[in-house]
Amino acid sequence: MTTTRPRTALGAVIASLALLAGCAGAPAAAPETRQEAAAPAALPAATVCDDSFESTMSYAPDGGPTPNVDAIRARGALLVGVSADTLLMGSRNPLSGQIEGFDIDMLQAVSAAIFGDARPLQFRVITSAQRLEVLENHEVDLVARTFTMNCERWETIAFSAEYLTAGQKVLVTRDSDAQSIEDLEALGEQRVCAPEGTTTLERLQETYPGVEAVPAPTHTGCLVLFQQGKVDAITGDDTILAGFVAQDPYAKVVGDAFSAEPYGIGVAADQVDLARFVNGVLDAAKADGTWAASYDRWLEALGPAPVPPVSVYGRVPSP
Repeated sequence: MTTTRPRTALGAVIASLALLAGCAGAPAAAPETRQEAAAPAALPAATVCDDSFESTMSYAPDGGPTPNVDAIRARGALLVGVSADTLLMGSRNPLSGQIEGFDIDMLQAVSAAIFGDARPLQFRVITSAQRLEVLENHEVDLVARTFTMNCERWETIAFSAEYLTAGQKVLVTRDSDAQSIEDLEALGEQRVCAPEGTTTLERLQETYPGVEAVPAPTHTGCLVLFQQGKVDAITGDDTILAGFVAQDPYAKVVGDAFSAEPYGIGVAADQVDLARFVNGVLDAAKADGTWAASYDRWLEALGPAPVPPVSVYGRVPSP
């Protein structure tokens, strides 16, 4: 049954802004270091990809030649695929016009390391379903769009080391009695939205047949359906749902996370040197407080900044 409630206008505003693209300004300066990341792990090369472990294994920084990084430097711009409507992770600020968020901060750190300054990024605004194709077709250099690392995706692209761990949860109306997706199944005929081309939608369809999975092109598309009363709930990563709650006071996130979603920055499969370079940048950000400062700025609603994910290395390029 659909719950009738007031609608908020901000969701529609963010949806319209998702159509735009532009350049972000310089990242905010990080405060003093508050914590240190754990030392990166060195592991043997994987022979069989196991999503519980090897999906987070990337290429170790090695100080070797970086032809793809050099090409980016010569071009004068880092081309990145991002979201423009995922509040807190990658969304356009309606006041400044800039795309900003935790994902954007990580990309800004890479750009600064390549060029030696806070040069603006060149954005390609993409949907979740487009993340693989823009890398496979070399339309962008990097993708940072709440991009869960898994073995299937490693078959066609590469990833950086894990830079953020999210977990799948459920968003419902403020007056809902549901405390989990199992509760939604028990209620029957509940429509739950998730974006197309995501592990979230796949898990919903495969694991929870007692609810009707409703796909939408983007995360904001799910929020619009939710605010229109066309779906009863949204499932997604806690990082994304936290942004929805910030937009809609009539929504709440319930239950414990029922999956682990390790985020990596996507790289073309044949650009291993770029992946190694990105990993060096991420390791520095985790160790010097930059990562924690960005987490506190954008993801404070999830609690204090945790220890950053440990970088797992040992993957070797295909012959």
